[in-house]
Amino acid sequence: MAATDTTSAPTEPIQGKSLTIGAVCKTLEREFPDISISKIRYLEDQKLLTPRRTAGGYRLFTPGDVTRLRTILRLQRDEFLPLRVIRQELASGRADGEIRKPDAPDPKSLRRATVSGPAESLYRLDEVLDETGADPSLVKELEEYGVIHGEKRDGENLYDETDREIVRAVTELKRYGVGGRNLRVFRTSADREAALLEQILAPALRSRNPERRKEAVETLENLAAIASHLKHLLLIRDLRKIAK
Repeated sequence: MAATDTTSAPTEPIQGKSLTIGAVCKTLEREFPDISISKIRYLEDQKLLTPRRTAGGYRLFTPGDVTRLRTILRLQRDEFLPLRVIRQELASGRADGEIRKPDAPDPKSLRRATVSGPAESLYRLDEVLDETGADPSLVKELEEYGVIHGEKRDGENLYDETDREIVRAVTELKRYGVGGRNLRVFRTSADREAALLEQILAPALRSRNPERRKEAVETLENLAAIASHLKHLLLIRDLRKIAK
């Protein structure tokens, strides 16, 4: 059995500045916050990546390998493509950096969806529909099930960037037969996770000390990222059982 990669694994100095799997994670984590060593290994298991191995069994990724990985991650995140389709895209010569499809989620908006930070812009319903390609009935359904929450202003519902990206993502899911009522499981899961994190940090979040509240919000961001990563790992584990 090959040796297990770790972020502290020694990097073999070879031409082209090949990276260990841990270094690849650090290189891509800013653009892809959910990247993990286990996810990269999974993509390798699926024959989408073929890094070379050192004599000690460590994976080494060339610049070309990293570019290919970035392409895979962007196709997953921006176009919601399954691995089977991504494999076909790569086989047909799909290159990194190609223009995103008009109806794909805006990765910049997704990365801005944080607990803290500046207020998000607001959009009218027609703007949301135009940018996401969603049907008005879908937006209404998402509001009825509490998945998004429009803000009432001057008799008109306005939606922030997070709501808009939720609509976009659900529009993609709808192509596979997933409707608003099916999203209750996501809504319930998010509510429970939020309640747990609130319980952990409630005293600090309600503190009268601005610095303590600021630290609590930063901790909340970190815990949310960890919880999201854990949920991803659990989902991958279960999906592997289904795919067998």
